[in-house]
Amino acid sequence: VGVLQRGFTLNAEVMPSEGPMDKIDIFVPLPLGPDAAQRRGDENYNIVVRLKPNVSVQQAQADIDVIASRIRTKDKRDVSFGMDVVGLQKQVVGDVRRALLVLLGSVALVLLIACANVANLLLARAMGREKEIAIRTALGAGWRHIARQLLTESILLGLLGGAAGLVVARISLLVIRTMNPGNIPRLDEIGVNGAVLAFTFGLSLFTGILFGLAPAWRAFKVDPNSALKAGGRSGQSGSGLYLKRHRLRGLLVVSELALSLILLIGAGLLIRSFIRLQSVEPGFTTENVLTMQVAAYGAKYHDDKALGNFYREIEARIAHLPGVVAEGAVSALPLTGTVGWGGIQIEGYTPPPNQQLQVDQRTASTDYFRAMQIPLVAGRFFSDRDSIDMPRVAIIDANFARRFWPHNDAIGKHLWFDAKKPITIVGVVGVVKQYGLETEGKIATYFPLQQGPDGGMFLVARYSSQGAGLSTAMVSEIHAVDPDAVVYGIRTMQDRLYDSMARQRFSSTMLGAFAAFALLLAAVGLYGVLSYLVTQSTHDIGILVALGASSR
Repeated sequence: VGVLQRGFTLNAEVMPSEGPMDKIDIFVPLPLGPDAAQRRGDENYNIVVRLKPNVSVQQAQADIDVIASRIRTKDKRDVSFGMDVVGLQKQVVGDVRRALLVLLGSVALVLLIACANVANLLLARAMGREKEIAIRTALGAGWRHIARQLLTESILLGLLGGAAGLVVARISLLVIRTMNPGNIPRLDEIGVNGAVLAFTFGLSLFTGILFGLAPAWRAFKVDPNSALKAGGRSGQSGSGLYLKRHRLRGLLVVSELALSLILLIGAGLLIRSFIRLQSVEPGFTTENVLTMQVAAYGAKYHDDKALGNFYREIEARIAHLPGVVAEGAVSALPLTGTVGWGGIQIEGYTPPPNQQLQVDQRTASTDYFRAMQIPLVAGRFFSDRDSIDMPRVAIIDANFARRFWPHNDAIGKHLWFDAKKPITIVGVVGVVKQYGLETEGKIATYFPLQQGPDGGMFLVARYSSQGAGLSTAMVSEIHAVDPDAVVYGIRTMQDRLYDSMARQRFSSTMLGAFAAFALLLAAVGLYGVLSYLVTQSTHDIGILVALGASSR
């Protein structure tokens, strides 16, 4: 019924999905049927609102709280129901904002180092122009004319530097997109546009004035009589290596080195944190594990039993493929961003008033834990006996067991969902880093695939070193069972682990590059100043040599 503009996208935080929103071509209405009022368990939708003029997020939250309170009063089952109002920009870029601000701060430090660098060189150069300035002053030039000349020269340098910076920025964007951190919001939209050009022009003017102030101030202090009496030496006597006489010059050199060391220390700490993050145990083994997503829908899967039989058959076929060591299926694979949670009741535990315990919920097949090498802490894994006709069972993670039964055995305890039949805990497994190595997730609960399969599942297969061509063989086996099944997202767990740290790797690389560049700038600035001062001090050095000073 409608066609959206070509560039329309929705971030996954705005419209939750199992894939990037810029890859979706068709949008359909929400499936809200006549039974929607009774189905209160779904948390898969976000409400998007446009606030009235002059209405703050806090005011909107107050109104939403009133609505949530009415819902809790009307439906006693929703004792913990609530809604949070979040600004769209914060929702999309909130978790990357701090990293980008750190990079922006490092850029500012590099800019300060460059300004100090050029100011120092211009200051040293101004020392050699004392006679020129004295002559101009003697011919009637006022301090405004002198300042205008010196600032014009420094502003020209700033504008030339800004133009060169724009060229470097274009090249750098290509490099950053090649690095492709993957989870930097709107990276493809970053470009050198009119706003960037205006900002660069203004910053170039500002920095030109900033690093031109020191030599201009030095020029104001020139005494024309003393400078002209110096004759041919052109002020060499005051331009030597004696930094004690020229504390501003020494302060600029020290400031450059200090700022570069600040960046180096910050980059070193960030890189150290990244190295430590890489050593965090994810709770499973990523080597030699192939993953893919399978979607099976349609009239043929009219109930859970039919869907369970589909996954049982493809698992049996994949298990017999050459090179496959173990295989399994799960509803939410770690490090994919897939989420699934809900309220739960626990035997012997009463939550605080108006609150409900939320846990991660995952559906897993019999051999999923063996395929991922998730360790068994207590009890047993799922088995073929845990079918849809048998009593419901569950496996919990070690954090769940430690929280509610720190001194007792969790095996045999019971859970409830939606006041249905009790679910018996039959096993405890290790804790899995579901959402990233740096993130502590909720306590987790696993349910047998045959007792509640989902139309969309992740398949995992652990293979031996001879796993070439395994993905093609797995897809063929799936389509042999159901030619209409959709298979996508074929990747190894090693790749998923690598991508999960993309943002930290990007920040470390960028800050490290800025720190190295800052140190290079400081070194070049120090070399340039000393080289110029040595040239200006040739007369003094000659006297020292004549008096017997050695090269050392």
